[in-house]
Amino acid sequence: MMPLRPLLLAAALIAALPAPAFAGSPEAAPDWTSDTPPAIALPVLRAAVTVTGDVVRIGDVIDNAGTFSQIAIYRAPDLGTTGSLPTAQVIAALRAHQVIGVDTKDIREVTVTRLARNLGAKDIQDAVGHAIEHRGGLGDAANLQLAFDRDVQDLHLDAYNTGAMQPIAVHYDSRSTRFDVTFEIGNDSNAAPTRLRFTGSAIETVEAAVLTRNVERTDVLKSSDLMVERRPKLEIGGDAAAREGAVGMQMRRPMRAGQALKVADLAKPDLVQRDQGVTVIYQTAGLYLTTRGKALDSGTEGDVVNVINLQSKRTVTGVVSGRGQVTIQIATPQPVVITDPGLAETPASTAADNHPQVSSSQVPSNQVSSGQVTSRSE
Repeated sequence: MMPLRPLLLAAALIAALPAPAFAGSPEAAPDWTSDTPPAIALPVLRAAVTVTGDVVRIGDVIDNAGTFSQIAIYRAPDLGTTGSLPTAQVIAALRAHQVIGVDTKDIREVTVTRLARNLGAKDIQDAVGHAIEHRGGLGDAANLQLAFDRDVQDLHLDAYNTGAMQPIAVHYDSRSTRFDVTFEIGNDSNAAPTRLRFTGSAIETVEAAVLTRNVERTDVLKSSDLMVERRPKLEIGGDAAAREGAVGMQMRRPMRAGQALKVADLAKPDLVQRDQGVTVIYQTAGLYLTTRGKALDSGTEGDVVNVINLQSKRTVTGVVSGRGQVTIQIATPQPVVITDPGLAETPASTAADNHPQVSSSQVPSNQVSSGQVTSRSE
């Protein structure tokens, strides 16, 4: 005679069979007059199990569990992780709840994975940045540097938290640079929304060219002298120099390695250096005269500098026009307009007036030599 407990289990499993197994055409109905008992679906062990809650139930580890399916037998692994159970241990747990005759299908162990929603640390930082951008004078989220009070790590939430991270409370103080942001995540169940709160400080940064070595005034920057870093906007302001624009420029002041460059720190490279020998060019329409001089000032293209004429020993003022060149533009005398009718027969100019004259006060006579004057007709 069969023990009472297995008979009760068999009756429970029969009661749990789906209705279509006994419904439909007369051929599908069980023959209660037959001597052969109806077939009972045996419980079958599963090799891999996934759960969404914090417990593992009988219905998770076997098929055809019937009314026993909701009985919890193990605590689930941590969110987003996978664990394993030896088959013998699973069978023992099932027998403790009067579930016997399980077909193990030669499975040696059962793996259990707990599903989760993963929130990456980078996703959290981006969400906070977008929540506070353009508040209190801040710029775009991409230019914000965030420092959290607690290290932000990847978060694992229950899988039913399927909603987006919605900011429901956002505060930013521009004086202290502190932020306080609370997010709410909805779910597809009747559970209360999950709330996440993050606090810390935020500053706006800008890309800047940063020196890799100490430099002196008048040093011309090379590509290897610069690197690009993000620096606080309050430190540099809106005058940060770009690396591409700084290469080839000359320093206006000495600076140390690691300092960020501003546009005001740079100038076009000097084409004329103080005490440098230069070519002085006297130029006017139809006349091009050169002589040697010594620069009294340094200057880049377009700067006005003083130069000593080495022949006359006089100081003249000109404009830097090229490397080692200073140009002095000489005004061309204007023609005289005669308004007295009595002088109408007098020639307005002579043959000598057909060529512009250089004032003797501007060009000393001893500057002119056969190798220094080039005359050209207009």
